Amino acid sequence: MENGRRDLARASGALLLTALFAGTAEAFQKAGAKKPAAGKPAAKPRTKPPAGAKPPADPNAAAIAQIEKLGGRVAPIAQNDLRLEVAFNLASSPVTDAALAPLKGLKKVIQLNLARTAVTDAGIAQLASLSDLERLHLEGTKVGDRALASVGKLGNLVYLNLYGTQVSDAGLGQLGNLKKLKSIYLWQTKVTPAGADALKKALPGVEVVMGFDTPAAPAPAPAEKK
Repeated sequence: MENGRRDLARASGALLLTALFAGTAEAFQKAGAKKPAAGKPAAKPRTKPPAGAKPPADPNAAAIAQIEKLGGRVAPIAQNDLRLEVAFNLASSPVTDAALAPLKGLKKVIQLNLARTAVTDAGIAQLASLSDLERLHLEGTKVGDRALASVGKLGNLVYLNLYGTQVSDAGLGQLGNLKKLKSIYLWQTKVTPAGADALKKALPGVEVVMGFDTPAAPAPAPAEKK
């Protein structure tokens, strides 16, 4: 009888230890499982793009293709700077106002070279969307004062080349809002020294290059003595 009681006690003890170990293991498992913090959704596993997936399309691609078809060239200004330079000055065929239409689809154009092209005042009006433009080459074109009404709205311009164009003093009067303008080239235009001086007063930080064949502004007549 006594032996039976001992066997029963031993069996009960073994069962108790088994249950204790099982409960401890379960507790450790629960403690190790990470639960999302209260109020925060569980993070979704990252998914890899499928093999062969194409990268996002370049938003400028269509406009660049049109410009290049019309004889222009589009390139980043530097290897690590994706802002754009657009040039038509080396095109092998005449560049007219029609070539400027695709520019509306380009972003971050900071330099545009239209030197010696056949663009007109009406074509320059299409540049209104180029709000980032900093440098504009119009030398050797036939643009005049009407074009400057459009150029005067390009508030980020720092450089403007109008050498050999038809602009005059009246046109310069429309550039007064170009507060960032640093250099403007007016050699062989209809601008007079008086017009250049008026621009300098409106834009004190601008350098006005008139060239060597521009007569100096006449000195004011001395006041008559009474």
